[in-house]
Amino acid sequence: MSFQAYLDTIEDKTGLTPRQLLDIAHSKGFEGESVKAGEVLEWLKVDYGLGRGHGMALVHVIKKGPQIDAKFVGTTGTHRDDSDVLWLDGKASKPA
Repeated sequence: MSFQAYLDTIEDKTGLTPRQLLDIAHSKGFEGESVKAGEVLEWLKVDYGLGRGHGMALVHVIKKGPQIDAKFVGTTGTHRDDSDVLWLDGKASKPA
């Protein structure tokens, strides 16, 4: 599953866009490189029922922003993404 697919599934499961969850995370003090993944994963599990794989996709965005490594773009594997920038504003508003 690609990074973007994880984020899209998070939206399906929670009803919140990745950007909304990012805003909530920041309001809880989860932001930047120093954030502890375990704390974020526990919050996402308790409040939204998200598992580790989906949670780690959001941890990446919290720690590093929407930019992903170019090695994941245009490859043929299951983790292939179409862009090196993740769309955080919801599936309905994603450009085609």
